[in-house]
Amino acid sequence: MRAYQNKKNVQKKPYYTDRFWVAPQIPKEDVSSDEIFAKDLEALKENFDIKEAYIQRGQLVVYIGANENVEVITFLKNQLDYNFLNELSAIDWLEKSGEFEIFYQLLSTTKLKRIRIKFFIKQKEEIRTVSTIYKSADWGEREMYDMFGVIITGHHYMKRILMPEDWHDHPLKKSYPLHGDEEASWYEIDKIFGKDYRAVIGPENRDSSRVDENDTYNFARIHHEVPFGDKPSKEIVHTDYQEEGGVFLVKSLKKADSKILKERP
Repeated sequence: MRAYQNKKNVQKKPYYTDRFWVAPQIPKEDVSSDEIFAKDLEALKENFDIKEAYIQRGQLVVYIGANENVEVITFLKNQLDYNFLNELSAIDWLEKSGEFEIFYQLLSTTKLKRIRIKFFIKQKEEIRTVSTIYKSADWGEREMYDMFGVIITGHHYMKRILMPEDWHDHPLKKSYPLHGDEEASWYEIDKIFGKDYRAVIGPENRDSSRVDENDTYNFARIHHEVPFGDKPSKEIVHTDYQEEGGVFLVKSLKKADSKILKERP
């Protein structure tokens, strides 16, 4: 693969001016405003070093030390009954602070409460797997490695899950080109046909804004639907949301009865 080129200068380009733009924050509430969250936070503080905690959009957000991720997650599951791991991932702040922000999203099905555990790590700093605590972390941790390059130790199969094993770099890093780098545009051609066919086939079209309304293989025209691969049509087609006869115990819903709201209620 072609060696990765440093792209620190991309922030100077016009289309990257909002690269680290941070949306206005949702108001943060004091944890004491929720009795259940207050008790959970107190239990955490008795056992761990809590950096920061607040309630945001009805869920508890807690910042911890990166070296305590396994112990905190184990405590939340076994002692505080957060029995479901919904999601985990990373946020790239490398250009801004040289760090990744890691988060775990947990749910307690008995308390009907959600908690988000967060911490920061340096670019090449390793974190320990939590897949031995929650099976749902297995693929999530592999995706975090694949997309961001975060190394998770102790995982039973720390391999890429979406990109090929020989893919260069990690596509969700903010320094990664939006349409992939030069090597990405030739990857499938080289793998399937060989480099000798580059001149014959040409590079892969990675322009996501290119839409051909007459292409019935890759795109659908709303209200002008035709079977896959058929000739495009100008005839307006109205289809119901449900098959004829409806669905048992589900109210029949027809497009003719639907309304489009001009604004949210």
